[in-house]
Amino acid sequence: MGYNKFLSELSQNLLEILNDEEYYDITIEVGNDPNVKIFRAHMVILNYRSSYLRRILSTNKKKNNEALIHIKLPNISPEIFQSILRYIYGGKFLFEEYGTLDIIKILVAANELNLQELVKYLQNSLIENNASWIEQNFNFIHQTSFKNNFLELQKYCTDLISKEPDKIFKSLNFSSISEKVLITLIQSDNLQMSEIQLWKNVLKWGHAQNPEISSDPANLSKDDFSVLKNTLQHCIPFIRFYNLTSKEISDIVIPYREILPEELYVDLLRTFLNLQPDSVSFVKSQPRKIKNVDSNIITFQHAELISKWIEKLNITDKLNTSYKFKLILRGSRDGFVSNKFHEICDGQSRTVTVIKVKNSNEILGGYNPIEWKHDERIYGITKDSFIFSFNIENHILSRVKDERSAIFYVPNCGPLFGEDGDDLAIWGDNFYDKSFCRKRSYKKRIRKTEDMFSVEEYEVFQIIKEIGS
Repeated sequence: MGYNKFLSELSQNLLEILNDEEYYDITIEVGNDPNVKIFRAHMVILNYRSSYLRRILSTNKKKNNEALIHIKLPNISPEIFQSILRYIYGGKFLFEEYGTLDIIKILVAANELNLQELVKYLQNSLIENNASWIEQNFNFIHQTSFKNNFLELQKYCTDLISKEPDKIFKSLNFSSISEKVLITLIQSDNLQMSEIQLWKNVLKWGHAQNPEISSDPANLSKDDFSVLKNTLQHCIPFIRFYNLTSKEISDIVIPYREILPEELYVDLLRTFLNLQPDSVSFVKSQPRKIKNVDSNIITFQHAELISKWIEKLNITDKLNTSYKFKLILRGSRDGFVSNKFHEICDGQSRTVTVIKVKNSNEILGGYNPIEWKHDERIYGITKDSFIFSFNIENHILSRVKDERSAIFYVPNCGPLFGEDGDDLAIWGDNFYDKSFCRKRSYKKRIRKTEDMFSVEEYEVFQIIKEIGS
């Protein structure tokens, strides 16, 4: 306690020396016209605190007719230098007193002055306190970190690219990232984004590099397509077009067919018209991996949102509880028949079922906090179940309103939610074409239509609360 008190008093005394008008022996001219200021300082302190200033001072010896050494630092603004000078003398820096852009300016100046202790502190403080700002301004931070060799910020940016690339696509200046960074992003298996949304973002980036051409493909000339093709030629091979639906190919890819390699375009047409190509020049796409969720349907962001719904939080609330989504059933692996569902899931509670609707972007699902049963046409009672839907643009959450008919048990059907299973029904012994959604026991309709749909894939997860959460 006493040691810290002594250090605090020493720091204060040194700051008082900085303000002393009698014993200074150096003046420092900082900034450029019209923003110039002259600071008084002490050579002995600057010598020992900054190797950069030591070198400058060693080449600016006093001349016989000069009372003071005078040096110039035109690359640093007076406001920034004043903050650094207080750190040099007092050994303190109050991070919270500055805005993020000012912190970065101070960081760059501290690096120029070779104040490595301050450089490391400011990088770590930015990462700890301003992570959201860094993500929103990723390109600026990425360029700054590599230009100035900020190792901690470089590592943070590199980790963001490899582990959470989707955040970069959402940054304010995404369109300004380099082609090299964009290619690294679209190669990532950890990308938490649908392939069609990725393709749209790549097109957006391509148009941003060529603002003179129209963003509507219907208005592009042959020369415009040629320009766009040249811009995106190194990105296109990494788009996993074979993960798209035929509708997505028709709506979003075919309008840009002029920028695709001819072999790829022909093979896509053959594939999605169910024709076998004579020869395939492109490797068929593999699904991207889902961070922390072993799923072919939902992403980590979906899982996080479902977890918030389980906790009855708003989507903007912070999730303080961590859940593991343990895959217990996958249709393409275990079968799309009711007896397999009951064999695996009966007796299991706290489960989330997710369903990929065939030939669409729809994802449907439901949360059952109580166990599944093999009983004949009885109801499971709970007030905590809910059903939901996702598509590219939005989501719908529908909580149970009649808890007496929240869950419906039928031996020769899959998971059923609501009275007679009508709100979300995976109906019948074979799930491919007898499923539907209506509105009875839950508050909202999760599909626009009550028409039957086919199940392309479905998965059931047991939701496990992580230890320590």
